Amino acid sequence: MHRLLAAVLGVVTAAASPLLVAPVASPATAAAVTTTDGCVQSVPDPGTTTPVDICFTLFRPAGASASSPVPMVLHSHGWGGSRTKDPASFSYLTDAGFGVLSFDQRGFGESGGQAYIENPDVEGKDVQRIVDLVAAQDWVKKQKPGDPVLGAIGGSYGGGYQFVGAFSELRDRGATRFDALVPEITWWSLTESLFPQGVPRTEWAAALTAAALPTNALPPLVLQGFAETSATGNVPSYLYDFLDKNGPEWHVRQGRRLDVPVLFGQGATDNLFPLDQGLTNFERALTDKARSRSIFVGYNGGHILPSLLPGGTNLDIPLVNTDACSPELGSASFADLGLRFLQQNLQGKRTGLTGFGSYHLTTAGERCVTVPSVAPSTTVPLGDVVSTVGVGVPISYPVAQGPLTIAGSPTLDAKVTTVGLDNRAFLALSVGTSPLDAKIVQNNMLPIRENGIVIGKPRTGVELPSVAVDVPAGKTLFLTVSPVSDMSLGFNSRVVGAMKLRDVQVNLPVTTR
Repeated sequence: MHRLLAAVLGVVTAAASPLLVAPVASPATAAAVTTTDGCVQSVPDPGTTTPVDICFTLFRPAGASASSPVPMVLHSHGWGGSRTKDPASFSYLTDAGFGVLSFDQRGFGESGGQAYIENPDVEGKDVQRIVDLVAAQDWVKKQKPGDPVLGAIGGSYGGGYQFVGAFSELRDRGATRFDALVPEITWWSLTESLFPQGVPRTEWAAALTAAALPTNALPPLVLQGFAETSATGNVPSYLYDFLDKNGPEWHVRQGRRLDVPVLFGQGATDNLFPLDQGLTNFERALTDKARSRSIFVGYNGGHILPSLLPGGTNLDIPLVNTDACSPELGSASFADLGLRFLQQNLQGKRTGLTGFGSYHLTTAGERCVTVPSVAPSTTVPLGDVVSTVGVGVPISYPVAQGPLTIAGSPTLDAKVTTVGLDNRAFLALSVGTSPLDAKIVQNNMLPIRENGIVIGKPRTGVELPSVAVDVPAGKTLFLTVSPVSDMSLGFNSRVVGAMKLRDVQVNLPVTTR
């Protein structure tokens, strides 16, 4: 399951000090890279007074010195994982003249404390301490004293640290010291990801909790919140409060946006941090200037659990990344594209990069589609749509005939009537030759929720899952409505009822590219 359940690696305990311990060269790569293990001290966990150790491994490439300094790239792990200590893992960076620092995030690996899930007042301070450490190395290139030439890589939780670090510096210092970011499969809003419209994504909440148990990483309040959510089907307000600051969405709400170039990688088949989370980061977390220097790549991959009810197209896609767009942009893989991005932005090299300011999305059929916007461009009237809630079977309504290509974030407008309590239905686009064989595009459904009885209530801009799909001739694009969804197993409506959507209009991001 990608990085989510990564095993916690055994690492050597280092002295708790804000300074590096003595360098220990890796015998296998002593001639090329010097490897150093150590820890820095960071802020105490909330409600405590003891500083927390944040432990790291530093990789110094051959030739790096005070007279010949090199840029630095930070790395960290996914949820439940730990830092990388093997120099071979970063040889593509150190061979290219970058230093690398990989660190254990709070609550994982050798680092102390508990995980506050990328809170700017906690993990944000941890990242700033790591940047301070990097800035103190005489062999690291500086823009000015205390400001290293700095990039970052990592996916999932390893993308989250990049945003909390850059945004917390923007808040606390007025500017970030990061010069380029390469986050993959990470989030815009944790609450929107885990609880869209307050409907829990059951399987992922359980998996995240399980991955944190071996190191007791989660604070008791969070464990209590997930348990209460599972028992009641509703998210307690204190869990929302705990997670509120933990993503770019909160910083943008405070008026902050990043002014540094970012190479985004996001999984179109990801059903923990779906494609729309990355698209929203690209649209809203960056200044216009930064976006014009940034690139968005969507691929089939990420955090994937099978979509069985209703059936998804991911059943036909191996549970590995299929990336058609990095090759379209001149790179064999996303990692290679990331290297070129860092070389251009940290070393000033001309790498022939193109595709800035655009969205490059791999379709369910593994073709790359490039679009300047992911907003809906075509509206299709659908008439009336009916679904049971609580129990029942999915129903698919025909929207449009192929051939056509959809790439972006569709929405739905309707007048909603319900006859139950806390009505929950799940919506998605699907493709097939008939309603009987239509499959959910790229794995995802989103809920539409109404509390209590409503009659003809207007709902506009209801989000459907973001997708990239070619609908071939002979097949139909459907709107599938279901009373249940795998990702929210057990959190459909608790009371049997019905939901009717009248005068439905589906707004589609249709492209000819």
